[in-house]
Amino acid sequence: MASREGGRTLIIWRHGETDHNASGMWQGQLDTALSDKGREQARNAAVALAAYRPSVIVSSDLQRAADTARSLASRVGLQVRHDERLREVHAGLWQGLTAGDVAEQFPAEQAALLAGQDIPRGVHGETVGQVAQRTRAAVDELLADLPPGECAVVATHGVAGRTVVAGLVGLDQHVAW
Repeated sequence: MASREGGRTLIIWRHGETDHNASGMWQGQLDTALSDKGREQARNAAVALAAYRPSVIVSSDLQRAADTARSLASRVGLQVRHDERLREVHAGLWQGLTAGDVAEQFPAEQAALLAGQDIPRGVHGETVGQVAQRTRAAVDELLADLPPGECAVVATHGVAGRTVVAGLVGLDQHVAW
């Protein structure tokens, strides 16, 4: 492992699998649990992440991310801090629907997304830009308080995590999507 004497380490960690993930459903901010496979993924990843000796673990307050974070916290003896700004994109009316259902019921919105427009997901949900703004604010606060040489782990979701990483490295959100 590289030395962190002057720098800080930030690890963005996507939660383990849920039954909704496995079936291709839009979860959004539905508060779904990890599947058996997801709990195993979280335990296995926690073994690897423990080697980074995190000093802080912050998680979305949705149970799939929070449970993923707890698998690491119990291994390294830390408490998980929860921040609702790290939640997944709110997918509005698409939450609980499969990708096929969304394509069938919302063809105009699907076409807009395919054309690269950053529209609210599920009619009244969030845009990726909105997710990027709230997740970045959470991570910026975390980094402002993280001393040199320390490691922070953020347990979050697929879209939320991609927006944070894209913002930190200067990658266009549409490309990251």
